[in-house]
Amino acid sequence: MSILEVEHISKSFNKTEALKDISFSLERGQVLSIIGSSGSGKTTLLRCLNFLETPDRGIIRVNGETLFDADNPAAKLESVIRKKRLHFGLVFQSFNLFPQYTALQNVMLAKELLAREQPDYKTRKKEIYEEIRSLSESLLSQMGLEKRKENYPHQLSGGQCQRVAIARALALNPDILCFDEPTSALDPELTGEVLCVIKELADNNTTMVIVTHEMAFAKDVADHVIFMDEGSIIEQGKPAQVFGNPSEERTRQFLGT
Repeated sequence: MSILEVEHISKSFNKTEALKDISFSLERGQVLSIIGSSGSGKTTLLRCLNFLETPDRGIIRVNGETLFDADNPAAKLESVIRKKRLHFGLVFQSFNLFPQYTALQNVMLAKELLAREQPDYKTRKKEIYEEIRSLSESLLSQMGLEKRKENYPHQLSGGQCQRVAIARALALNPDILCFDEPTSALDPELTGEVLCVIKELADNNTTMVIVTHEMAFAKDVADHVIFMDEGSIIEQGKPAQVFGNPSEERTRQFLGT
């Protein structure tokens, strides 16, 4: 069974069709790379997966559970969407860290907020806090940032901020980790740092959806590649096929082959 199933997702903003009948699936432990020119709908698709945008039509399933069905009015309630959003971890291209919090506090925050909703939170507050702190410190160590945990975002490089953002996304143990152009705001050296972290996650069978302009990286890391143009999936398949022998003329133009 696929961990992620997307069926006939469409999304419009006013009269502009941002997504047109998007369907694909993803197996557990696989990496999906989504490529395409700016304005092709890649980021909108990712935001729909994370319910930051509400699709106009279509169905989204994770682990066989229907998280969203546009024909079901209850699927659009914020209270319902908030819980279902936890299946996905999202890493933004501009980090989106809270500047008033340290690296460690940024990683801990979401898990702390969720912990407060537990019925035993008041009686186990200190214990829960220490558990969250320990997990967050472990994630920052995994990102190579154990010595920078008390630094604020303005004291970190762009690559370090992005690694904090990755640790934050992992903190809630999502089914699927999503990246929206994770290196577009970084210089080449820092880009390499972040791509190495993502490659390690892939090697550890982390299920990921990655929107990227890094074609070589997508070819190397992805199990499946989707090429989008003007809100539609033009071509999809294994990296060797999409990059090495694309069947569509528009794909060949984009890749310069």
